[in-house]
Amino acid sequence: MKFVDQATIWVKSGQGGHGCVSFRREKFVPKGGPDGGDGGRGGHIILAASSSKDTLLRFHFNQHFQAESGKPGEGGNRHGADGADLIIKIPPGTEVYQADTNERLADLDKPGLTFQAAQGGRGGRGNARFATPANRAPRRVEPGQPGQELRLRFELKLLADVGLIGLPNVGKSSIISKLSAARPKIADYPFTTLAPNLGVAAVDEERSFVLADVPGLIPGASRGAGLGHRFLKHVQRCRVLLHVLDAGAVAAEDPLSDWKAINAELAAFDPDLARKKQVIGLNKMDLPGSAQALQSLRRAKSGLTILAFSALTGQGLKELKMFLWDLIQEDQPSGHDLPEGKVI
Repeated sequence: MKFVDQATIWVKSGQGGHGCVSFRREKFVPKGGPDGGDGGRGGHIILAASSSKDTLLRFHFNQHFQAESGKPGEGGNRHGADGADLIIKIPPGTEVYQADTNERLADLDKPGLTFQAAQGGRGGRGNARFATPANRAPRRVEPGQPGQELRLRFELKLLADVGLIGLPNVGKSSIISKLSAARPKIADYPFTTLAPNLGVAAVDEERSFVLADVPGLIPGASRGAGLGHRFLKHVQRCRVLLHVLDAGAVAAEDPLSDWKAINAELAAFDPDLARKKQVIGLNKMDLPGSAQALQSLRRAKSGLTILAFSALTGQGLKELKMFLWDLIQEDQPSGHDLPEGKVI
């Protein structure tokens, strides 16, 4: 499935039903007395973050959404039925903007969160509502109010427990393919990964966490170089960052040069990223000289945690997975049930 993280749609809530003009037949009561019921409320447009969605691709093919209108009132003081709410499921981590004004309306950053994007029109009152001692046979009614109509822009920022970051070709795709069932494209040239990949790493039968393989970053990414800030935003949602380094590319004179370069881009894009939990993962420990690279990093680490492993041979991956699991146990998000209505 193609990964799409931006989309614009048009939504309209349902119109309220019209009030009814009706008179009952009753002896000695002028025209029988009014008994026209009220119209029903139009359906709301509700956005709901659902873990079953992980891309905005479908909104590129279907961009118009309209909720059901309320039914008109009827005689015998029967009120019209309310229109069904239209519940649009979107991926967790989606920010909702009003497209015309660029105003941010909601940030559905947890599964189960909902946002009422457009309120249904109120139903009109029937003539029974307007009866007075001076006017016992009113013919006055109210029409149903129209629904709200607006354009919404969605921007998806991936929700993942662990984000894999680093320069191109350090082995991030290989790591996520070994720790999960994800099958990203893997090749020996830079920028093989052109879109984020998600994978679920199973700790045991009941425990798991989500990994995000963010496409390779380079110096200048915060200003749009390489794949630019198009994918830097996905790092903002991760609770832990695994900064992957290539054991065969660790410079003897400055072992943390690649780490410093990428972290400078993260801080330039969003200062909060510099304060996220971060672990250094030294990949390709199967290469000659990798042990010396690990020693150089440990001497220069400045308090950082360094985990060494090889995605090719599987060496150290089990220990990496368990360490990451222990690290992300704080502040686990809670889910919510979806509201009632028509779900699409």
